[in-house]
Amino acid sequence: MMKEHIGRRAFIRTSAGLLGGAVLPGVFHVELPLYAERRYKFRAYRPGKTAAPVQCITPDDGFYLHTFYNKCPWSHDGRYFAVTRLPAQKAKAAWGDTAEVCVIDLERQSIRTVYRTKAWGFQLGANIQWRYDSNRYLYTNDIIEGKVVCVRIDIRDHTATVYAGAKYDLAPDNRSVISPQLMNMNMTQYGYSVPDPPSGRPAPFTKADMQREGLWKTDLDANREFLFVSFSDFIARSENDYPFYSNAVLYLFHSQFNRQNTRILQVLRAQVDNKGRNACLFSLNADGTGLQQCLSMEKWNQKAPGGSGNHPNWHPDGEHVVMNCVPTWLGYKDMRFCQFKYDGTDFSILSEKHMGSGHPSIDNTGRYLLADAYPKQTYVVSTDGGIPIRLIDLRHDEEQILCTIANDVGGKGAQYTKENRAQGGSGYKLDPHPVWSPDGKSIAFNGAPEGRRQVYIADLKQVIS
Repeated sequence: MMKEHIGRRAFIRTSAGLLGGAVLPGVFHVELPLYAERRYKFRAYRPGKTAAPVQCITPDDGFYLHTFYNKCPWSHDGRYFAVTRLPAQKAKAAWGDTAEVCVIDLERQSIRTVYRTKAWGFQLGANIQWRYDSNRYLYTNDIIEGKVVCVRIDIRDHTATVYAGAKYDLAPDNRSVISPQLMNMNMTQYGYSVPDPPSGRPAPFTKADMQREGLWKTDLDANREFLFVSFSDFIARSENDYPFYSNAVLYLFHSQFNRQNTRILQVLRAQVDNKGRNACLFSLNADGTGLQQCLSMEKWNQKAPGGSGNHPNWHPDGEHVVMNCVPTWLGYKDMRFCQFKYDGTDFSILSEKHMGSGHPSIDNTGRYLLADAYPKQTYVVSTDGGIPIRLIDLRHDEEQILCTIANDVGGKGAQYTKENRAQGGSGYKLDPHPVWSPDGKSIAFNGAPEGRRQVYIADLKQVIS
């Protein structure tokens, strides 16, 4: 099912108020202003008191965060680092507010704004992503003429290219992007898409939308957006969950290519009467074939003191999935770091000694597991509320706490306040989202030890072999 290109007008206007002209049918090219480079000094975090040296790499003039634990914020050569500068914290993300896409030069210790966008949230920022083979091109989203669309920023020539469809994840061959419908992703959880529309609330899908909505793909070369996998396809392949999902309203959440560009992971959620998540996990081939459920709703939603299943992520081998599960069907009663193949087979527990938490990922060697934690996971969170940055050597099943970091931005320990829940939003929520550098020798994470969102890098050269 093909969809029209962005409008038919000769010009569009971006969030920065800049006019872009069509260079090809439906492809718009925008000249960007050259924002000033600002020099500043990185600041040591608790020097001598952490297992690995840590620096705050963002200036203290705003609220910053990197994107997510499965998206590398470093450029291909490791010199540049991408962050979002948020317009506020605590308040709800509001339609029309702009965030800044910024690039940090790690050698010069400087920062420069390269784009301004209205498509942002408190958890993923502007969902910034580098082109996989470049330190020149950044991808983000913007809201242009009321539609969420992918924008490619050329940080060298100070131009932007606007595409037909939205981006949640960029394919490793840099030729396409995939995305759920971002305008109502807030129906199941705030912070991972864009602000609510002018009405102040996300519009729920209807049963009729199950036939015309789902996972979208945009071919960047041809600039064509099309429905890649429909909700009806997901329902048809939902195995034992078919009776529930066929009578619910579905939403998609995280979408992710593996690094080999052969497969995609897709989180599916469902609501009845606009309530609940009822998640499960699918995989499919990168060409859209081979759709299959790899973790059922029942297995995903087993509960323990640390929560239920969460945060599936590709193993570097591109064949396995790593996520937190409560594998009661194997006799476990607590959360564990787990691994299984893209088809749901070969399920295993990664650590018998250390309980699961936060956002787990594995380095390119397959030896080290990195994770953070949620405040409610008191079995690993310190009594002072500091969130641990955990490093587990899977070869020896040994753990190091690299450091702890406060993440309270004003909620007094609560990431969702009463007012916040009533309005809808995630202005008090800040997850560290630890992520590996391209060479596996450093990690980055978010924190707020002084109550302001900042980004940190830990040098692991002395703690990993």
